[in-house]
Amino acid sequence: MAVTTTQPTRPPSGATPAPGGRRSRGATSGIHGSRWTPYLFLSPFLLLFITFVAVPGVLGIWISLHDWDFLLPNKPFVGLQNYADLLDSGSPQFEPFWNGMKATGIFVVISVPFLVVLPLLLAILLNRKFPGRTFFRALFFAPFVLGVAVVGLMWRYLLDPSFGMVNGVLGALGLPDNTAWTTAQPWAWISLAAVTVWWTIGFNAVIYLAGLADIPAEHYEAAEIDGATAWQKLRYITIPGLRPVLVFVIVTTVLASANMFGQSYLITKGGPGDSTRTAIMEITDLGLSQYRMGQASAMSYVLAVFLALVSLVNFWALREKKS
Repeated sequence: MAVTTTQPTRPPSGATPAPGGRRSRGATSGIHGSRWTPYLFLSPFLLLFITFVAVPGVLGIWISLHDWDFLLPNKPFVGLQNYADLLDSGSPQFEPFWNGMKATGIFVVISVPFLVVLPLLLAILLNRKFPGRTFFRALFFAPFVLGVAVVGLMWRYLLDPSFGMVNGVLGALGLPDNTAWTTAQPWAWISLAAVTVWWTIGFNAVIYLAGLADIPAEHYEAAEIDGATAWQKLRYITIPGLRPVLVFVIVTTVLASANMFGQSYLITKGGPGDSTRTAIMEITDLGLSQYRMGQASAMSYVLAVFLALVSLVNFWALREKKS
C-alpha cells in the first residue's frame, strides 16, 4: 500500500503567515529593532560633535568677519577684511603670519619623514618574536603618555647650551660640548624634530604593529620559498598591505606637525629670533594675548584650508591605483 506524504505549502513571498505563526503588523522585528535605534546610538557622538566642532566652527567663521575684541562691547562687522589683510604686504598681520606659516612648513618637512619611516622600521623589528618583546613595545610607547608640558620642560633643561645634560654627555665622550641646541639654527630645528620623534615614535609604531598583524604570514612564507630578499618582501608585501595604515599615519602626522605649539613654546620660545615661531603660536598670541580674535580666527581658517589641501594631496597620492 503506497503512502502519500503531503508537503506543507510555503506561503508566497510577502504573504501574511497563518494564524499559528501570525505576527502583528505593528510589531517590530527583534533583529532590526526600532527605526530610531541607530540615531539613539549616534546621539552621544552627535551631541559632542555639534557642541565642540560644529558650533565652534560656525562661530569661528562669524568671529573672523568682525573686528572682535573681548574687552570691547562693540564688535563691528568688517566682512572679508581680516582675510584681505593676510594677503596685503602692507598689513601688520602679513609678515608675522606668513613667517609663522614658513616655520610651520619647515617643521613639517623636517619631522614628518622621520615620524613615518622610523616608526615603520621599529614596528617591523618589534613584530618579530624575541624575548622581552612586550617590554620593548611598552618602552618605546611610554614617552607618548607624557604631556607636552612635561616633555617640553624636561628637554628644555636637557638641551640647555650652558648646563644641559646633552652637552655634558657629549663632552664626557670627547665630542663638542658647546652646541647651541636651542639658541641657534639649524640646531633649534634639529632639537625640536628630535624631541618630537622621541616623544611620538611609539604611537605611530603601535599603529603600524596593528596593521602588520593583519598581513597573512603565508605571504611572507611564500616569498621566502621564492627566494625574495628582505627589501622585496618590504616593497611587495609589507608596504602594499599597510597602504590604509600608511594613509592614516601620514595624514595624522602631517596635521599634528603642522599644529606643533608646545615644543617650540617651551623649548626654544619661538627663537632664535622668530625662526621657530609657528603659525599656531602667532594665532594664539594674537587672539589670546592681544585679544584680536577676528584676525586670529581668519588666520586659523587660512591655515585650515592649507591643511585640508595637503590632506587631499596625500589621499590622492596614496590612493589604491586600479590597473
